[in-house]
Amino acid sequence: MSDQGATVREYDLFAPEAMADPDAFLHRIRAESPIAWLPGLDAYLLTRYADINAALRNKRMDTANMLRALQSLPPAEQEELEPVRRSVEMWMGHTVPADHVRFQQLLKRYFTPAMVDRLRPRVREFTHELLDAVAGKGRMDVVSDLAYPLPANVIAELLGMPVSDREQLQAWSREILPVFGLGDLPRLRQAQQSMLEMHDYLRVIAADRRREPREDVLSTFMAAEAEGILTEDEAVANCVLLLFAGHETTANLIANGLVLLFDHPDQLARLRADPTLMPRAVEEILRCDGPAGVIGRVATEPVELAGHTVEAGKHVYLALMAANRDPAVFDDPDTFDITREGNRHLSFGMGTYYCLGAALARMETDECLRILLDRCPDLRPAYETPPWLPSLPIGHRLASLPVTF
Repeated sequence: MSDQGATVREYDLFAPEAMADPDAFLHRIRAESPIAWLPGLDAYLLTRYADINAALRNKRMDTANMLRALQSLPPAEQEELEPVRRSVEMWMGHTVPADHVRFQQLLKRYFTPAMVDRLRPRVREFTHELLDAVAGKGRMDVVSDLAYPLPANVIAELLGMPVSDREQLQAWSREILPVFGLGDLPRLRQAQQSMLEMHDYLRVIAADRRREPREDVLSTFMAAEAEGILTEDEAVANCVLLLFAGHETTANLIANGLVLLFDHPDQLARLRADPTLMPRAVEEILRCDGPAGVIGRVATEPVELAGHTVEAGKHVYLALMAANRDPAVFDDPDTFDITREGNRHLSFGMGTYYCLGAALARMETDECLRILLDRCPDLRPAYETPPWLPSLPIGHRLASLPVTF
């Protein structure tokens, strides 16, 4: 790290304190050093709302390479995993800005508020079908039985994938997850194999859409390929992105939201009494425990952040979860309040890379929780403490969430 002055302190996001209570740890960093240095990650960290909002809109800040973990491997292993690196580098949001915008323009029609509203009946059908499958048991795992398959089914339908293949698609998506953490070599090999299998699967559907176009994303991509706007490799890679990102994040949002409601029974009771509060409840869930706690950026040229100059090429982590609890912006920021108004959280980002699927994720979470609470009046947790797993570089996620009803 270059000398940025005494106010830029160093912190260890892997310290027991950080792992035990990430929110409290980030509160402390924000108070002590709004721009911090993370020697373990060779990166800066921003924690204040104003600084993060500015960084998200700054044209000199680009999306950071999600594959830094791969780049730390020995050369022979990096070469072995070259196919997965090439694929992810074609993903929208992880390319150069011009390529990102090119894909955005193609996909905007599928993620407009009007299109999302047209999907509501289908989301309700999927939710009821998933709850019907467990209704007689009196218990379920919210993650595997509801939160994970619901958005996966929606995205798969948007892409034009057969219903019969959706369990396989979910399995492939789960196996890809280690690519974006600190997976060991065997799990990274499995992730690459699953991604390549998905590519082969999608190429078959793509060929069919060239012959007989439909009203789905793959047909749009194939029409764009015919016009020279994108290649088949780009189309296939971005279908994997949509499937992976489109349901992993929403699944986390649904599960995290239910934990928040269980942890705040007064808010749960209020929501049951007045389901019209659900849109506000979803926004408060996004603020308090959204699916993207920390995102990465890289400075493409020297840039001033939080009053300090960050050199070109330096990575910067933006702690959205800290921005969303900044007392300079939110009253009682650590209070979960489903009636909160003017909820200007940053959970979907801002600027060029604002989440394309934000409206869809909101709608799916709204419909899912609304139906779940209506159909299961005796819904309660079947755990003593939530089974959180660490989510790097800081935060947590749920691989399971047992409940009874």
